[in-house]
Amino acid sequence: MPGRVRELFEIKDHLSLDQLIERLAEVRSRLPETCDAQLRLSGDDVVGRQLSISYYRDMTNAEAELEERYATEALQAMEVRIDRLREQLEVVNSLQWCRQPARRVA
Repeated sequence: MPGRVRELFEIKDHLSLDQLIERLAEVRSRLPETCDAQLRLSGDDVVGRQLSISYYRDMTNAEAELEERYATEALQAMEVRIDRLREQLEVVNSLQWCRQPARRVA
């Protein structure tokens, strides 16, 4: 299994109870057996409410290839950034060493 992806179904609040039950049953029938689906209610009286059903599914091969490609590019970008930060730290450390007061010998 190459990985898992979070999928999301949204149901607006403008439904009768029967319509909501039908929609939930439809969504449930489309979900994989071991998906660990979760239901959340979001929104308020101003913007409206919606039910969100999220679950995990296995990645497709195309998604896995993209994930691998972008993960590799992100890692390389982070390595470049770390190298720059190390260089900057070396400069700061050398400046601090130069600014230390001379020690007196008694």
